[in-house]
Amino acid sequence: MTTVLTPASPLTAADRCDRCGAQAYVRVVLLSGGELLFCAHHGRKFEPELKKIAAEIQDETERLTVPASASEEER
Repeated sequence: MTTVLTPASPLTAADRCDRCGAQAYVRVVLLSGGELLFCAHHGRKFEPELKKIAAEIQDETERLTVPASASEEER
């Protein structure tokens, strides 16, 4: 994979998975210049094939985990 020189903007709640419509946590910039968005589930499911056609994969799935230090109220 090659690195894109301009930093990608963070994904927001408005970004939706192209497969199921859930909130997107993975952005795939294609070698052809297009872009695909996936939820965490579909990002993992299609990852092996996407790596073959991606110029960059922006993975923000770590945002889905609750820090161990979070209080019960934050969970």
